Amino acid sequence: MAESLPLEMLTYILSFLPLSDQKEASLVNRAWYCAAQNALRETNVQYSIPVSSASLPAIKSLGLRGITCISLTNLDDSPASHQVLESIAYHLGPHLQSLCLSGGSPSEAAFVALILGCPALRILDLSGCNSLFTSGMLLAQPETAQRVQLVLSGLCELNLAGLRDLTDLSFNRLSSCAPSLERLSLAYCHLTFELGPAWGSFAPRDSSPSQLSFHNLLQFVKERAGRLHALDLSGTGLLPEALQALGQVAGLQLQELSLHGCQDLSTEAVAALCRLQSGLTSLDLSGCSEVADGALLAISRGLEHLQRLSLRKLQRLTDAGCTALGGLRELQRLDLAECCLVSGQGLAQALDSGHRAPAPLASLSLAYCSSLKDASVLSLIPVLSPNLRVLDLSSCVALTNRTLQAICAYLTHLSVLRLAWCKELRDWGLLGLREPSEEPTQEPQLHGELEHQALGPKDPSPQPQGPSLLMLRALQELDLTACSKLTDASLAKVLQFPQLRQLSLSLLPALTDKGLVAVAKGCPSLERLVLSHCSLLSDEGWAQAASSWPRLQHLNLSSCPQLTEQTLDTIGQACKQLRMLDVAMCPGISMTAVRHFQAQLPQVTCIQSRFVGGADLTLTL
Repeated sequence: MAESLPLEMLTYILSFLPLSDQKEASLVNRAWYCAAQNALRETNVQYSIPVSSASLPAIKSLGLRGITCISLTNLDDSPASHQVLESIAYHLGPHLQSLCLSGGSPSEAAFVALILGCPALRILDLSGCNSLFTSGMLLAQPETAQRVQLVLSGLCELNLAGLRDLTDLSFNRLSSCAPSLERLSLAYCHLTFELGPAWGSFAPRDSSPSQLSFHNLLQFVKERAGRLHALDLSGTGLLPEALQALGQVAGLQLQELSLHGCQDLSTEAVAALCRLQSGLTSLDLSGCSEVADGALLAISRGLEHLQRLSLRKLQRLTDAGCTALGGLRELQRLDLAECCLVSGQGLAQALDSGHRAPAPLASLSLAYCSSLKDASVLSLIPVLSPNLRVLDLSSCVALTNRTLQAICAYLTHLSVLRLAWCKELRDWGLLGLREPSEEPTQEPQLHGELEHQALGPKDPSPQPQGPSLLMLRALQELDLTACSKLTDASLAKVLQFPQLRQLSLSLLPALTDKGLVAVAKGCPSLERLVLSHCSLLSDEGWAQAASSWPRLQHLNLSSCPQLTEQTLDTIGQACKQLRMLDVAMCPGISMTAVRHFQAQLPQVTCIQSRFVGGADLTLTL
């Protein structure tokens, strides 16, 4: 019946599936293949293309499918790279809308030739492409610049992050070719600042051929104020006076601003920004170490439409400041990771608004908040939005089973849950059982009860049952790294998530082959799996588990001492979609075995290391 459905209807149905499922569906028949290609095209999937002659047939195929978004890897100035760029310009260029050359080293001539073949480009990522700006002569010829300007007239987003040789002159040449820019990133570029009595009233001067100055950037912002909506100045060392000058630009209405790692910014500077740019919907102040509680009060009062706020690693932030977040009624993403004085009580108070509707939080990170305890989290979880999809509590080492069971009871729509290094989590918590009193004489009996509950589902547990991890049916990513008290008794029972895509069980000393096989059967859709430092896993376990994971793309088995080249053979036969394999510090796997494995699956990047002469030698093949 599905074959008789119109192509448009099939395309609509498949658009609801994750990317990997769409790929699998495309193998059913030709109608499903065509529908899957349409769905992939409509979701703006970025295709990563390795720059080598082997990619030429794939580029032609992507061109026939009208792919609009690509990223190039391993790009240099070699003849093979030139050939690939020419092929991309010919086959993909006419309809290409997004092009990422991040970290590449193309020649200026090859870059210009590629750009001239992409008249529909809207997004261009040149982050880390230092080779284009070393000479300072990019687009120096007026004729070339004019041709490039015609092609880039519709460019909306430009990423120039991490360019050590970017200067006023080269920036002005490139930006003048993109009159429609709305989003600009200069993150981690070296900006120079000139202190003066009035930051916004410098006399005009020529563009510097040797440095990238804030004065020049300010002039650019003034000229583009009507269009510019997003700026990323992370890691530029922006000064408080400079931020105020930006905020005061006439006609500038920023929607997104990232200032990650600008450590000189003060609470007063942030408060002034909130008054001047009240339309901000996204603000990143992570690592701005001088910012304190007063900034949150200013944000709450001045940025009522804020949707995304990152305050990661603000050591001065306390619960008192977090209480102000209750005023942000449209907040969807909040990152308070590494705020060591935040216990969660202030945030719970802010979100428990009584008669007001809670903020529609979809993502919350409290990772590495060492002050977080069960009591504060238990008061926070019930007031979190039912829209919450991502929760990160990594390295909140004091949290116990009580927190986990509250998560399972209230946050049943979670798709991402990170609990790495929560070392107090135990099997009872994952299974949703009441934890008994810990008396030494009862330990053997209790462990037997857990095994009975985990491996014998027909027999009820002797303890009252509560919310278990199984209630989080929508999980797609789960991180239990270094939850060292967990064993097969719980993992084999609760890790049954058909939609799970990413799983980390590294540093679990009690995980055995029995648990591995149970996880493989319960989570067949895994694409990323981390099992490093699991010393009890063996070839026998992988012989039974590998066939359940045909979609695996990234696999980390580093420091698993019992594994041998037999496991490599098993993985090579069962996991044909693999792209990255880490077997570093696996003494039973030789370099010869790794090379043989890669000869069978040449698309796989393999990581292998050995102790040589007392030093750790790591090779990436």
